[in-house]
Amino acid sequence: MIFSAWIFVWLALPVLLLGELLVRKIKILARFNIPAPVVGGLLISLLILLARISGVFTAELPTKTAAPWWSWFVTTGTEWSRSPSINVHQPLLVAFFTCIGLNASWSIAKRGSFQVLIFLLASTTLAIVQNGVGVMLAKLLGVSPLLGIVCGSATMTGGHGTALGFAGMLEGAGLKGAGVLGVAAATFGLIAGGLVGGPLGGGLIRRFGLQSSVTRDLHMEAGKTGESGILQDFRALAGFGKVFLLHLMLVIACLKIGAWISYILQQPFHLGGRDFKLTFPVYMGAMILGLLIRNLVDISGARLIKTEVVDTLSSVSLGLFLAIAMMSLNLLELASAAVPMLVIVSVQVILVILFAWFVTFRIMGKDFDAAIMAGGHCGFGLGATSSAVANMKSLVETFGPAPRAFLVVPIVGGFLIDIFNAMNITFFVNLVK
Repeated sequence: MIFSAWIFVWLALPVLLLGELLVRKIKILARFNIPAPVVGGLLISLLILLARISGVFTAELPTKTAAPWWSWFVTTGTEWSRSPSINVHQPLLVAFFTCIGLNASWSIAKRGSFQVLIFLLASTTLAIVQNGVGVMLAKLLGVSPLLGIVCGSATMTGGHGTALGFAGMLEGAGLKGAGVLGVAAATFGLIAGGLVGGPLGGGLIRRFGLQSSVTRDLHMEAGKTGESGILQDFRALAGFGKVFLLHLMLVIACLKIGAWISYILQQPFHLGGRDFKLTFPVYMGAMILGLLIRNLVDISGARLIKTEVVDTLSSVSLGLFLAIAMMSLNLLELASAAVPMLVIVSVQVILVILFAWFVTFRIMGKDFDAAIMAGGHCGFGLGATSSAVANMKSLVETFGPAPRAFLVVPIVGGFLIDIFNAMNITFFVNLVK
């Protein structure tokens, strides 16, 4: 029997509520700041895995849908006419990063621009080290060094999108099944990133007795504190009334127009006698558009975009996206992965933990925001900026606001690192093939 991909959307809210309940009831989850969507979603994916292994459950659970009204939000007119199949959570992912763009005000960014450059340097260094370690371990284990790249920055810093984007190039270089291997490695990283970031950030805060220097009345950039949860976010949106509807329409417009921007960015171009094609995440166009709109509005002197509304929309999008992404993981891909691959990605997890603790935390200032950024670096250093933000959001809800962290990490993890990582991967593929 084949179920509809919409089952994950229908279950997103109850699974998210389940995760919040478990985090409240199980002290170790709260102490280690494990994000509620990761807890609830991973529990469901584990139950599905056990059911399949035991033979109780044999149905297929697809994760893609071709529903025209849903794919319309994130595709161009040309693409939409071909009835494309998209991941069912893709509009939520793009909406989340659109909100990141809408909150990226230059008036705030210029206060932390130097920190953005430092964090970008750290992130690029980690990506290079990931590929170096991956290639070295692959050679020691007697497998293709290309597998080391797949289990390196292509999936750890890059995530599922980069892994699939470079699959054709890697297969052309001689690595069969690069796409499947990339998805499995990125899945491992996504789970690990959501599990280790909170404990690491919390451990740094406790180890060095750090405290937030910001009052608790700020919202998501500072890390919304106090009462939190998906139901509280829904009540807040309802309380905004017409203002919420206007902001929702703005986000939808960014999604649609941003699809065209992403399409243009990824068109091949000719340079120096060679053809090139850059690979960007699906949310890139919408995030750039959101950033431009926010800053043009700020320059005009108008105060039409309300940060607190965008924050709440961002929180809802992130929670629902992560819940769907985590419970739709096919853990059989991990269970069936080759031993060398598991060895490499396990070492990568240890590498990221050590790098975040001994490098990221220290070069970002060894203060409270630096600890939050170190926890976030575990998220996108192991596969997803959304996991990084979820890690940081979980931390600030416990320890207090960290506005600098919520400015720096999304800018680097959601945009800048992809450019440098693409060059990094290309260099290593050409080096070892």
